[in-house]
Amino acid sequence: MPETILPLATSSWDQAEHDAMNRVIASGFYSMGVEVRTFEAQFAEAMGAKYCVMVNSGSSANLLIVGALRYHSRALMPGDEVIVPAVSWSTSYYPFQQYGCHVKFVDIDADTLNYDLDALQAAVTDRTRMILAVNLLGNPNDFDRIEAIIGGRDILLMEDNCESMGATLGGKQCGTFGIAGSYSSFFSHHISTMEGGLVVTDDEELYHIMLSVRAHGWTRNLPSPNHVTGTKGDDPFTESFRFVLPGYNLRPLEMSGAIGQAQITKLPMLVRERRANADRFRAVMAEFPQIRIQQELGESSWFGFSMVLDPAAGIARRDLVDALTAAGIECRPIVAGNFARNEVVTKHFDHSIHGTLDNADLIDANGLFIGNQHYPLDDAFGVLADVLRRVLD
Repeated sequence: MPETILPLATSSWDQAEHDAMNRVIASGFYSMGVEVRTFEAQFAEAMGAKYCVMVNSGSSANLLIVGALRYHSRALMPGDEVIVPAVSWSTSYYPFQQYGCHVKFVDIDADTLNYDLDALQAAVTDRTRMILAVNLLGNPNDFDRIEAIIGGRDILLMEDNCESMGATLGGKQCGTFGIAGSYSSFFSHHISTMEGGLVVTDDEELYHIMLSVRAHGWTRNLPSPNHVTGTKGDDPFTESFRFVLPGYNLRPLEMSGAIGQAQITKLPMLVRERRANADRFRAVMAEFPQIRIQQELGESSWFGFSMVLDPAAGIARRDLVDALTAAGIECRPIVAGNFARNEVVTKHFDHSIHGTLDNADLIDANGLFIGNQHYPLDDAFGVLADVLRRVLD
C-alpha cells in the first residue's frame, strides 16, 4: 500500500479532548447529562441559534427533525411533497420515506453542486410542503433565491448541513436559514465527537417536541410549561415514565458532549485553515481545465474538494481514481452520486423526478472528491498536480 499523503480525514484532537474524556470517566456518569447540555448551549451560541438538541449522529439529526415535524403545528404529513436535491447522502432522504412523504428529486447545478435553482423553481407546485436544502461539501445554497422561490407560501425549509458546519452566507451560519438545520460531528467532519449530530432551531415548539422525541417520547426532559403537554407535573417519579409522543432513543453520550466542548472552541481555526487550503487547491486546479471544481457561494467551509472530469477529457474516472490512490491521495464518489439511481429509491420510495437529472448523472459518472484538512496541504497538492499532469497528458 502506498503511503497516504492526503487522507480523507484526520483527527484534530489533542490534550483538551483527552482531558474532556477523563473528566467524564472521573464523574462516573456516562449517559446524557450536564456535559451534553453545556455543549448544546455552546453550539447554539456558535451558530447564532436559540436552541440546540444533540443526538448520536447527523443521520439521527435528520430523523429527529422530520419525526418532530409530524407533531408540530405546521405538521409534515404522509403524502406531503418534499423537494430534495438529487445528490446527497442516504439519510438525507430516508426520514421522508419513513414518514410517508412523496419525495421529488431535482437536479443540481454542475458548478455549485447544490440545487439547480431554475429547476427548483419549476419543480415547486401547490402540493409542495417542504424544500430540503443540502449544503454539499461545505458550500452554502443561495438562500436568498430559495426564499424568493418559496415566496411566502406555506412551504417549510429544512437544511441538511452535516457536511458544512461553519459555512456562512451573508455572515449567517448555514443550518439556521430554515425551520431547523442538522449537523454531523462524525470523525471525518469539521468537528469530531467521533459519533454525534446536532439540530439547531429558533422554533421553541419544535425544540420542545424534539426534546421528547429524542428520548422515548417521554416528558422527563421537557421544561414546564412546554409546547407538548402545556404544564408538567412536579413529581419526578410520575414524570420519569410518562410517554406522550412516539419517540426514539437518539441520545448522545456525556463523553460526546464533553469532547464537543473542546472541539467547538477550535471551529473558527478549523474553518480558516480549510479555507486557506481551498485557495491553494484552486490555484493548482487552474492548470487543468479538463476538470471542473466546485464554485463557492458565500463562504464555504470546504468539507472536501470535488473534481468532475469533462467527458471529453480522454481519461476514464477509474484511471484517475487508480492514479490518485497509487500516489497516496484518498478519494471517494461525490457523496452518494445521483441518489435517485439507487434501487432503494425505485423499490421503496414514493417518489418522482422533476425533469432530467443530467448534472447529477454527470457527477455520478465522472465525479470524485478528495479530502481537506486543518493543516496546510502544499506538499499533497504538489503530488496532486504531478498526478494530473501525468494522467491528462
